[in-house]
Amino acid sequence: MGDGKALQMGTSHELGQNFAKVFDITYQSTEGVQETCWTTSWGSSTRLIGALIMTHSDDDGLVLPPRIAPVKAVILPISTDERKIEAELLPEAERMSRELDVALGGRYTAIDRQFHMRPGDRFFHHLQRGVPFRIELGEREIAEGRARVVRRDTGEKYDIPAADLAGRMPGLLDEMQDAMLARAISFRKERTSFAADYEEFKAILEERGGFVETFFSGSTQDEKKIKEDTGASPRCMPLEQTDTGTCMYTGKAGARRTIFAKAY
Repeated sequence: MGDGKALQMGTSHELGQNFAKVFDITYQSTEGVQETCWTTSWGSSTRLIGALIMTHSDDDGLVLPPRIAPVKAVILPISTDERKIEAELLPEAERMSRELDVALGGRYTAIDRQFHMRPGDRFFHHLQRGVPFRIELGEREIAEGRARVVRRDTGEKYDIPAADLAGRMPGLLDEMQDAMLARAISFRKERTSFAADYEEFKAILEERGGFVETFFSGSTQDEKKIKEDTGASPRCMPLEQTDTGTCMYTGKAGARRTIFAKAY
C-alpha cells in the first residue's frame, strides 16, 4: 500500500463437507455417482476495492484505473451565458458524448450539468471521484473547434480538435492505465529491501519500512517472536525460488526467500 504496509489480497479456506452435508449439496462424479461436495470460502471482494483505493489514490481523492472506471470521461460545458449553454455548448457536449461512447464501446461518458456551481468546484467534484478524464468545453473551445482534456492522475492537459477526440480517447485511456500500473510496480520495487541478517532486517523496518526480502526457515514460534519484536510477519514466498541461503533469524542453511512486512 501507499504507506508501505502489506494487505492480504484474498483468503481461501477449505471448509470440508459438513456444510454440504447439511444442505445436501452434491455433484455427479465421472463414475455417475452422487458425491457430497467439498466446499471452499474465498474472501477477495471489499478488500480488493480498499487495496485499489490505497494503491492509486492521492490527497485530492480517488484515482480510478480507466478499465474499471464506470465513467471514463466527463464533459463539462462551461459558460456564464445560459443561452449559449443551451444553444451551443450542450448540443456539442451531447454530440461528443455519443461519439465517445461509440469509440469506447459502451456508456462510459457523462455530461456535468451542475451549472449552479463554479467551474473550479465542478472540476474538483469529478477529481475527487477519480474520473480518469475531464473534458472542458467552453465558448473559446467551441469557437476554435477543440476541447481541453485533463488527465486525473497526472493533471496533464491536452488541447484536442473536437473532430479527433473520439479517435484519441481510447489511446489516452490505455496510456493512463499502463502508467498507473507501472507506477505501482515501481513503487513496490522501490519499497522492497533485502536483509541478510536479523539486525539489518530490524533496521530496515525501523528506518524505511516497506517489504523486506530475506532468507527464512524459522518455525511458527519464530514468526511470532519476530512479529512481537518488529510488527512484521511473513507475507509470501516468491513462486520462483532460484536459490537458498542462510536463515536471517535462526542461522540455518537452506532457507527460502521470504517477503516480510507490517500488514493491515
